Amino acid sequence: QVQLVESGGGMVQAGGSLRLSCSASGRTSRIYSIRWFRQAPEKDREFVATINWSDSGYVADSLKGRFTISRDNAKMTVYLQMNNLKPEDTAVYYCAAFEQGTGGYNIWGQGTQVTVSS
Repeated sequence: QVQLVESGGGMVQAGGSLRLSCSASGRTSRIYSIRWFRQAPEKDREFVATINWSDSGYVADSLKGRFTISRDNAKMTVYLQMNNLKPEDTAVYYCAAFEQGTGGYNIWGQGTQVTVSS
């Protein structure tokens, strides 16, 4: 079984930066890719970025230029670097894993809160 743990959230002023981490453990060989999502209060969950273990990843068009996704295969960790943060980036950020053979992103972390003050 695969487990995901997010970390790195916190409170930052507008214009600041944070780096979120998503660490995978367990049967990590079954992970095909990992995605970041976010959900703000009273809003739908939003796709942020995706990466698998062999490519450079992809960030949602609306966030390109400010957010970057990367990975450390040796540490089985995916990072989300967030720069020039805005108050509208305030949300709970989740990572999710696509486990081979399951057909979708069925494994989720507990989430980490990001709060950006103006």
